[in-house]
Amino acid sequence: MIYCLTGTLIEKTLEYVVIDAGGVGFLVSVPSSVQGILPAEGENCTLYTYMSVKEDAIDLYGFADKAQQKAFKTLISVSGVGPKAGLSILSVLSPQKIALAVTTGDYKTFTAANGIGPKVAQRIVLELKGKFSNDDVAGVSLEDISKTAVATGSVSQAISALIALGYNQSQAALAISKLDADSDVQTLIKQALKLLAGGKI
Repeated sequence: MIYCLTGTLIEKTLEYVVIDAGGVGFLVSVPSSVQGILPAEGENCTLYTYMSVKEDAIDLYGFADKAQQKAFKTLISVSGVGPKAGLSILSVLSPQKIALAVTTGDYKTFTAANGIGPKVAQRIVLELKGKFSNDDVAGVSLEDISKTAVATGSVSQAISALIALGYNQSQAALAISKLDADSDVQTLIKQALKLLAGGKI
């Protein structure tokens, strides 16, 4: 397994980069979001990588940091989500927003990615439920939480109320994620407070 790759950036496009490491040019597929952190061609750079080995191909996928790398591995663990879909999602969503969308049950966020339909998006939320921790959601703003709310708005309102009561955003989002998102706001808040008071979050 190639964990990361450091070398001279000799070519970059929206879909891939080529890094010269020890005289070998490695073609690395990347999400378009990586472009913003890449230096100019001819300069040194480091990408965290995931290596996919198949019968007829060995492919490298590169990421700006460990959080993107972890999010990619988590996404492709979902049945029906391959590396191409993983890159597509990371091109439009940060690892924190992916964790938040799963945590709050908001599958519609994933449909913003090219090639991700409602069925696949729902599968991502279903299969990854409970796989994210406080650290994965840390740094997400209240505005992001509001945007990520499910259609009813109950989830967003309940999270906002918990934050107003003194809990941090990640604690509130994780508590609500363990409940039925179709419940009304008052029910969500009461049940979440029981979880939080019981030390289960």
